[in-house]
Amino acid sequence: MKFTQLAQPIFEAAIRDYHKTDNVDTPIANPYQPGTIQYDLYLKAWIDTVQWHFEDLIRDPEIEPKAAVALKRRIDKSNQDRTDLVERIDSYFLTLYRDVKPLPNATINTESPAWAIDRLCILALKIYHMREQAERQDASDEHRAKCQAKLNVLLEQQRDLTGAIDTLLDDIQAGRKYMKVYKQMKMYNDADTNPVLYGKK
Repeated sequence: MKFTQLAQPIFEAAIRDYHKTDNVDTPIANPYQPGTIQYDLYLKAWIDTVQWHFEDLIRDPEIEPKAAVALKRRIDKSNQDRTDLVERIDSYFLTLYRDVKPLPNATINTESPAWAIDRLCILALKIYHMREQAERQDASDEHRAKCQAKLNVLLEQQRDLTGAIDTLLDDIQAGRKYMKVYKQMKMYNDADTNPVLYGKK
């Protein structure tokens, strides 16, 4: 089984599960065993889905300033959780392919497998919500047609990205490409490198 054939249904299930309540405070009920890649993929899609709706809420023009600050803090934490999880998924691939010896002419990819999978997860979210808009009965025919055209592009993009990810993983497994992972090193989250934070010490 190709990795995307494992990941895509898990992403879609997590997105559907979230929308059973459509509430950012709904506790996650991850059906997979902690420590498995399936668990991390479900968690990834859940984090992304909650953050999608955080981003909707923060754009409410009538949001109270205090509530906006609190929500911004939640968005920041969600972003860090997402980054940490992507790096954990890359660790899975590093372990999976640790015994592969790269060929002499092996090349590195522009992004690691997990960051490509991150984009695939976000695409699943875009497709879910664009399909909602394309099928909205309270919207105009023009609105639905525009959203259907965008949905068609997103579905094409999903097919292309799925193929590219599977090819990348095949190439790594065959030694034609090799993985090299750099940590994000987000300076604004570090009390030693963010001048606003270290200036308060």
